[in-house]
Amino acid sequence: MTTVLYARVSTSEQTLDHQRTQAEAAGFKIDEVVADDGVSGITTRLAHRPQGRRLWDMLRKGDTLVVRWVDRLGRNYEDVSDTIREFMRRGVIIRTVINGLAFDGATTDPMQQAVRDSLIAFMSALSQAQAEANKEAQIAGITHAKANVLNYLGRKPSFTREQLQTVRDMLEREAGTSAIATATGLSRQAVLRIKADPVAAEEMLARWEAAETARKRA
Repeated sequence: MTTVLYARVSTSEQTLDHQRTQAEAAGFKIDEVVADDGVSGITTRLAHRPQGRRLWDMLRKGDTLVVRWVDRLGRNYEDVSDTIREFMRRGVIIRTVINGLAFDGATTDPMQQAVRDSLIAFMSALSQAQAEANKEAQIAGITHAKANVLNYLGRKPSFTREQLQTVRDMLEREAGTSAIATATGLSRQAVLRIKADPVAAEEMLARWEAAETARKRA
């Protein structure tokens, strides 16, 4: 009978060594470790993960599958529930590091089965709620980051690279503001702002050009 630790390494805090140390500290003697690195548990079923697929082939009746928490076993309520029940049908015992939960299909007492099944449903629902909360937090973080980028970039330039160069060239020839505005199609105010601080105008345009390039590459 083999005890296998399945780990999903998705953040810097959830390293493989850290998860194994936690499991061993909880009293588990790990025979083998199977880990997926950089795979989203929110969008990818266990059976569709590169290493998650191995579990279905390697685990046999009487083996124990150890996971940090049941959310490692699926992407939502239905997925987690189905995975736990399928492993139990195969005679695999599932144990969690957090709270020391155990899901054993060998239980025959009706009351114990009812408690076990209720616990599976509750834990699966809790895992989905946590996943959805994490997803919302990620969306909020992206939105916040975008807002910070816009704050850093400042106001979008009203002129292009070509217009800026034309303004600078005409200023060197001591052309008047109205003439420059007519030649470039810019407002007098825009020309005056460039004239007052051409270096700042260049820096602002360069920031927006770099941001636009990064956006296209993303």
